[in-house]
Amino acid sequence: MDRPIVRLLLACGVIVSLSMGIRHGFGFFLPPLTQEFGWGREAFAFAIGLQNLVWGLAQPFAGALADRHGPGRVLTAGALLYALGLSLMTLSATPGLFAGSAGLVLGLALSCTTYSVVFGVVGRIVPAAYRSRAMGLTAAAGSFGQFAMVPATLGLIDGLGWLPALLILAAMSLLILPFVRIPAAMDAKRPLRASGSILSGMVRVFTLAWQEKGFRLLMVGYFVCGFQVVFIGVHLPAYLKDHGLSGATASLALALIGLFNIFGTFTAGELGSRRSKPHLLAGIYFTRAIVIGLFLLFPLSTLSVSLFAAAIGFLWLSTVPLTNGLIATQFGVQHLGMLSGAVFLSHQVGSFLGVWLGGLVYDMSGSYLPVWLIAMALGVVAGLASLPIREQPSRVMQQAEAAG
Repeated sequence: MDRPIVRLLLACGVIVSLSMGIRHGFGFFLPPLTQEFGWGREAFAFAIGLQNLVWGLAQPFAGALADRHGPGRVLTAGALLYALGLSLMTLSATPGLFAGSAGLVLGLALSCTTYSVVFGVVGRIVPAAYRSRAMGLTAAAGSFGQFAMVPATLGLIDGLGWLPALLILAAMSLLILPFVRIPAAMDAKRPLRASGSILSGMVRVFTLAWQEKGFRLLMVGYFVCGFQVVFIGVHLPAYLKDHGLSGATASLALALIGLFNIFGTFTAGELGSRRSKPHLLAGIYFTRAIVIGLFLLFPLSTLSVSLFAAAIGFLWLSTVPLTNGLIATQFGVQHLGMLSGAVFLSHQVGSFLGVWLGGLVYDMSGSYLPVWLIAMALGVVAGLASLPIREQPSRVMQQAEAAG
């Protein structure tokens, strides 16, 4: 890969690293905020679930806007919304206000600063032979953000309190802005985007994609991915605390997830350029189910938590380069941001259900066990759904593009 592409990947990596890194530390705010304001865990979980749902609903539109007009304004708006949402969280003393700041505003911010918008640029600019690898590297950057930011977030909360921690994170989100110009400038060199209504174009492209069985199966898998990772990411610290383990163990677990996620996403991107992406996806989902089952089977200790975190971390976002690579192969790169966002919506519906159900079931039963079992069973479902996907261009899309 030549130097301009390396610069593009570095810039996109920093953007995703900051956006995903800040977001992965939200679980540490659950205990202090619920204790401060007297909420149940369901109220906090609902706001984070709403964040994921809004993120998913807005993602196709953010991707379509970036496809049509370039990523610069979309990424800039996302960084500003990120800082605003984190700042407003400090003033959100009721569940309703918290849902507005942590849920609505931050959901919109994440839709503009994460994978669909960034992968749209990477997919269009990086040659097809290197696309899977480039997506793996970009996804790995998000994992590095988690590895770096999770202990930093816990340190800020323990050292300064939850309110100053949120304000510092708000300032850090603005560091995205200097890196926006590189993908914006490189994407501006591509041919002029199609004219016409964005909404009608989105409906047309999604309708064509929906006719492909493989596209629908990708949505099933991504739904399960969202359910699993957001449930674990948000509720794992509280789950460990309930079982007598320290906050340091929870921080170590989330940091290990981020660290091993770097290797997992990079490995998935590399293997995706040489092996069957559907088979790799199936293997990831089946293995997740096994890892969760073993985690529940063995007694909790710092060692068992660390082993679980390393294993689940290796599988954490390894689905991302494979799923987006399959979308690019099936439907091309012209509408990659929009279609990636549409599949990601399914991921975020799963995320909403995973995080909200975790809080609801805990408040009703005092246990997370039923949701852990659901997450394990869904891994098997996603693995089976991935096997029939075909890694070839969509004939429906080809015929439609040929007909104009």
